[in-house]
Amino acid sequence: MHHYSYPAEKWDEEHLDKAIILTLIREHEGYSRKKFRNMEYYLGHHAVEKKKRTDENAPNAQVVCNHAKDIAETATGYFMGNPITYSNTGDQDIEHLLEVFDFAEVDDVDYDNALEMSIFGSSYEYVYVKEGTNEVHSKNVSALNTFIIVDDTIEQNELCGVYYYKKVNDVAKTAQYVATVGTKNYIYNIVVESSDSGEMSNFIEDKVQHYFGDIPFIEYLNNKHGIGDFEQQISLIDAYNTLMSDRVVDKEQFIDAILVIYGALLGEDEESTDEALDKLHKKKLLEMSSDARAEYLTRQMDENGVEVLRKSIKEDIYNFSHVPNFMDENFAGNTSGVAMEYKLLGLEMLTKTKERYYRKGLRRRISLYCTYPENHLTQLLPEANFIIPDFSRALPKNLQELSQVITNLTNLVSNETLLKQIPFVEDVEFEQEAVEEQKKQALEDQQGFFGLRPNTPPEEPEDGSEDRTEDDKER
Repeated sequence: MHHYSYPAEKWDEEHLDKAIILTLIREHEGYSRKKFRNMEYYLGHHAVEKKKRTDENAPNAQVVCNHAKDIAETATGYFMGNPITYSNTGDQDIEHLLEVFDFAEVDDVDYDNALEMSIFGSSYEYVYVKEGTNEVHSKNVSALNTFIIVDDTIEQNELCGVYYYKKVNDVAKTAQYVATVGTKNYIYNIVVESSDSGEMSNFIEDKVQHYFGDIPFIEYLNNKHGIGDFEQQISLIDAYNTLMSDRVVDKEQFIDAILVIYGALLGEDEESTDEALDKLHKKKLLEMSSDARAEYLTRQMDENGVEVLRKSIKEDIYNFSHVPNFMDENFAGNTSGVAMEYKLLGLEMLTKTKERYYRKGLRRRISLYCTYPENHLTQLLPEANFIIPDFSRALPKNLQELSQVITNLTNLVSNETLLKQIPFVEDVEFEQEAVEEQKKQALEDQQGFFGLRPNTPPEEPEDGSEDRTEDDKER
């Protein structure tokens, strides 16, 4: 997380100061270089790849064990592996809003946001109207190229969001910045050229009103300080890579060990020695006198000590990141739900923090989508805070244990809440309607079996039925 502040009384969204935007873009580039290391580690480009040996002829293994990618994808899959569902505690129907979300494919955007949160510590979403249409869409924009400008008050109200990228002309020694700036009412598309001296020239500006009612950039934080899930474990990851690389080097050097011969010579001169070495290599046979001996000159390796150190570093990587290693033996076999929850306690706390900050961003998204007039969702605006996003964990479920829990809770909580606990039920409302239809069909089948026509009133007696005897009436 890296915000830039600007005096509230000087801000004028009607007349955007391009020099301010250019200055903050340059500052953000310096911050992005630090965060770019996180992406490099996620992609598998670690510091061990730059390690060099003092002896150029010595083996130089560069082993990359990508714990960074494992931690980021495990945390993201647990948090956002299942799509977010929504329920409304207000009076309005949110079915149309969910259709708009589906059309905008926000599930994919949510996963991209969650992954960038895990890598960089924050992520950004840009809400826009697709060119040539009135359709609202969302897109994840890189945290390396996006930032928010806030005012200097204690509330730190957001003034605008900026997404940019850079084009460099090495011949003319100029840099061209292309930026999209979103204020509360306008979208500015800016192209700014600057020289090495910092002077700004030849800028192009395109100003369009967006009708979202707020800045169309949404920031999602991974935690309060915007720290990635593996960012503070990079030194441990480097130590693990170095240890594994050194183990491979030791093995290679062991294979290339020097053969020492005591009390004998392979040859009288260099030529005969080379010939003897060639025969030794091909026939694997060395003939010597009885008082001579030969042995390889090797370094003793403490494999047990190295293995203990390897396990210790690996445990620290996962323990300090609060993301468990699912390949560990502790997760083998059948484990009860309660035991699994204790093992996942650290990851659950980490995910709860992600949820809390992500909900804030989702409220902004709902507000932006409902405010845009072409979506015809303005009636939902007063109840935007009553729309509740529901997160579910992407973990294997013990369905037998879950069915017992649901049975015990029947008539204590609503059927809708119970259906939300079942992992293979995606649309709760559709499932409820399907159950009611199934019950209705079963009733009709039962009535048909007994010769009854469902939902048919009793037939009126035929003419002359008034003359039935008292015995007939009693029957």
